[in-house]
Amino acid sequence: MGKGYVILGETTDYLTGETIPLTHDEQARQTIVRCLVEEKGYQKQEITQHRELPVTVDGNTGKARIDFVIRINETAYAIVIYGPGSLVSRQKPAIAAACLIESYTVPVTIVTNGIDAHVLDTDSGKMIGEGFAAIPSRDEATEAISKSALKPVTDKRREKARRILYVMDILTEKECDDACEYCE
Repeated sequence: MGKGYVILGETTDYLTGETIPLTHDEQARQTIVRCLVEEKGYQKQEITQHRELPVTVDGNTGKARIDFVIRINETAYAIVIYGPGSLVSRQKPAIAAACLIESYTVPVTIVTNGIDAHVLDTDSGKMIGEGFAAIPSRDEATEAISKSALKPVTDKRREKARRILYVMDILTEKECDDACEYCE
């Protein structure tokens, strides 16, 4: 748990059944994953949470966090990145993460603040839907995977994605953590 989090108590993690600290961010994550399972039809075992993605740029290493990875028949179909505030500012680093977690481009990137969601085509970077209703259902995801070939990530795109993710996610979080030290 990072700095600046107010612990509200404990809650039961929807996916694992484990008792975890309850924060405002965790409340939102639990709502998101509940929507994916109960409204969109994904199975709990198809969703991996809290995936850490090591990123190295010019000898500097950090870790980006992917809140959820949705897999259909072992194929990563979508990632979900949660963060409070603006969704637009999260689009580029989320797309970058979707280009780094596999050898292929994960087809769908979802950014959400727990209230709204942007559904993005990872390959083009274009928004293909807005709101939780626009998140593809499991049936839609299964059909999409069966109809399309997964695109390998080129070395050039992978390097660009590493730099975007490092600067827009890892360094930004470090700056926020450093700023919190001055507030204590």
